[in-house]
Amino acid sequence: MSTRPKPLPGRVVNQIRLLRFMANEMTQAELGERIGMTRQTVAAIEAGKYSPTLEAAFRIAQVFGKPLDEVFQWEG
Repeated sequence: MSTRPKPLPGRVVNQIRLLRFMANEMTQAELGERIGMTRQTVAAIEAGKYSPTLEAAFRIAQVFGKPLDEVFQWEG
């Protein structure tokens, strides 16, 4: 019987709130409309309660014209 290795500790952090502020104070609802998600989902991602899919992460980065690693980072 094999045991699974434990995942490395850490979490995804993001700069979405700062980027929204720098983008003429874009609202969570406006960002959600641009990426095809609800305001509630954007709020959860921004607060670190939910990690976005890879596709959603790329869409968010594209809205702000930033590389993915300037929007999302691994903190561990």
